Amino acid sequence: MSWFPGAMSCKSKVAPSVDFDHSCSDSVEYLTLNFGPFETVHRWRRLPPCDEFVGARRSKHTVVAYRDAIYVFGGDNGKNMLNDLLRFDVKDCSWCRAFTTGTPPAPRYHHSAVVYGSSMFVFGGYTGDIYSNSNLKNKNDLFEYKFATGQWAEWKVEGRLVARSAHGATVYNDKLWIFAGYDGNARLNDMWTISLQDREQANWEEIEQSGEIPPSCCNFPVAVCQDKMFVFSGQSGAKITNNLFQFEFKGHIWTRIPTEHLLRGSPPPPQRRYGHTMVAFDRHLYVFGGAADNTLPNELHCYDVDSQTWEVIQASTDSENCDVDFLQMPSGRLFHAAAVIHDAMYIFGGTVDNNVRSGEMYRFQFSCYPKCTLHEDYGKLWENRQFVLKKKRSLIHTVLGHIAIVTARCKWLRKKILQARDRQKQSKLECNEESEDSGSGSQKDSSGRSSRGPPLLEVSIREADAQPFEVLMQFLYTDKIQYPRRGHVQDVLLIMDVYKLALSFKLSRLEQLCVQYIEASVDLQNVLSVCENANKLQLDQLKEHCLNFVVKESHFNQVIMTKEFEHLSTPLIVEIVRRKQQPPPRVYSDLPVDIGTSLVQDMKACLEGAGHEFCDIILLLDGHPRPAHKAILAARSSYFEAMFRSFMPEDGQVNISIGEMVPSTQAFESMLRYIYYGDVNMPPEDSLYLFAAPYYYGFSNNRLQAYCKQNLEMNVTVENVLQILEAADKTQALDMKKHCLHIIVHQFTKVSKLPNLRSLSQPLLLDIIDSLASHISDKQCTEMSSDI
Repeated sequence: MSWFPGAMSCKSKVAPSVDFDHSCSDSVEYLTLNFGPFETVHRWRRLPPCDEFVGARRSKHTVVAYRDAIYVFGGDNGKNMLNDLLRFDVKDCSWCRAFTTGTPPAPRYHHSAVVYGSSMFVFGGYTGDIYSNSNLKNKNDLFEYKFATGQWAEWKVEGRLVARSAHGATVYNDKLWIFAGYDGNARLNDMWTISLQDREQANWEEIEQSGEIPPSCCNFPVAVCQDKMFVFSGQSGAKITNNLFQFEFKGHIWTRIPTEHLLRGSPPPPQRRYGHTMVAFDRHLYVFGGAADNTLPNELHCYDVDSQTWEVIQASTDSENCDVDFLQMPSGRLFHAAAVIHDAMYIFGGTVDNNVRSGEMYRFQFSCYPKCTLHEDYGKLWENRQFVLKKKRSLIHTVLGHIAIVTARCKWLRKKILQARDRQKQSKLECNEESEDSGSGSQKDSSGRSSRGPPLLEVSIREADAQPFEVLMQFLYTDKIQYPRRGHVQDVLLIMDVYKLALSFKLSRLEQLCVQYIEASVDLQNVLSVCENANKLQLDQLKEHCLNFVVKESHFNQVIMTKEFEHLSTPLIVEIVRRKQQPPPRVYSDLPVDIGTSLVQDMKACLEGAGHEFCDIILLLDGHPRPAHKAILAARSSYFEAMFRSFMPEDGQVNISIGEMVPSTQAFESMLRYIYYGDVNMPPEDSLYLFAAPYYYGFSNNRLQAYCKQNLEMNVTVENVLQILEAADKTQALDMKKHCLHIIVHQFTKVSKLPNLRSLSQPLLLDIIDSLASHISDKQCTEMSSDI
């Protein structure tokens, strides 16, 4: 195995969107900030409730968003079904009855409503007397409401779509998509679609689905994100789960999103539930409310579609009232409805405690920062590796890796690399002068190409086979491993080999990940193969899981009737029979599970000193050296990647600037924290220096810039205004300098007592005096003269 010593390949607010254009080199010298009212991110706000004279409190209704208004249709008020249409103006925070003409849909609940173009479409639902089951019936009618004219009209559509309620509905590619629901007798899991472009040509068409289709269910939400439809939980009888399913519109393929990659200690998915809402915003899905095992939780769960991770959103307090008790969070509820306008979610109505209908409206402010690309950037560094097979005495699998990453993540490999480096140094000392001269200019890497710098360090790993070691290496770079394909026994056996390596290399996080993946992948078809392999590899925990799986009442007869059972080793057959006859007592352990350290934690430790002995580049900030790692810099910055590939300085030193400006030492350290482990927390004055860094250094996106902008706009205070004034003057951020001077002259009594005032440069002190002179009125000057 060969290693590259360097690289070869307070409260947040909503940040206004920042355009990211690498070609815009001139504009980055100036910073434009717009100051005004900003909404606290992740804050709930209770809006005016719907007055009874406008519309009744309700549940099982629908809401849709059109322009700057929320439209509420139907539902029930606890006594009757409704078919009125209410309108809530999000700018004025006012309620009214929407103007309507024509014949509206019959009163109903558990229907669906979507927006297409300038119309709302209402489909299906329950109609009739809620106190009498005799005349309750499901509908499959389709109505259009035109927002511009207020006109209701029914679409007469051909097709044999089953009438239903409590289904899922969404619009994609000019079509309405209907999934699952309840037909009055049974829950469904079929899918239908209809084009909304031409009323005269519209026909229902059943979609042939494939993949892991969700079980028949009702009272679930759907949401479209990144051109895919997502379904979470719902009422599925005895099969109710908290699974998240993804539907690809192009191939009509369903996939169950696995949760096995969520390590113990990580936020789990929400409890199984029904009557909840789910909306999509940016790359996230937000799940709220519903009935979860006889409770009504009010946590807001967020699923990141890119990273496939869940988290519970911690609500922010009001910016003017930091008391946690002041949080305006909605109480738990079910059969409410939600919609998104701009960068906020609106939730209306629902059934709360004691079966009471609600008329409340709540607003939740999203955050919309670009995603963190840390794992992706390191992943690309791994993908660009090269594998070389060459013959010596036997076939050797050579892996090109990066010392900085591997030593930061694995102590076992770090020790191996240190030993190999010591051997390399000893070998150099023993080489004659001629050998040293011939190797000083360049050498060839294992692919035969010339490369600059010291020769590659070779580390022999005799404890690992090639394929599982590659999976382990992928984990070191990304914190992930590829999930085993369903039904592929070889995939599961490979992860078992990786698990064995994780135990040998003392990688607790990978160890836990493998166990969860394997346990989740064990089924009736592969359990005996997995059990036999676990026995062979002496993986007692996995063997125990397999044995317990086999002897389950619902599994045992099916397993022992298979061909695989006939070829099982005799000791294992005996163990299974004895386990069935006399199960061992369950042993519970209170010991905490070691979940290891994450990529972020390891790279943080690397920057803070743990990786100092593996530094291979010197960054010079105003003449002061700061050791760093080429691999990490190149993974996160296209500027450094190009430099190390093409015009690396001979002395291994790089002067640091952002354009023509040299950042402060504090700002430079903030930038390194962002590069190494994605940290964006920094003092506001650092943000001025780093605002242009994403352009100059070629970061993957403008996440850092968005945080810098928000940090500056929201966090300039009397306490830090002088530091920000200095940074604004140095970076020529003229509007920020003007803003700081405005604060200084209006709060001069407080600013004058700050010790930093005396250390300001003479030009800045003169700027303050000029601003004070402009601010003081003639009358104030007269009063001051009279005092003198």
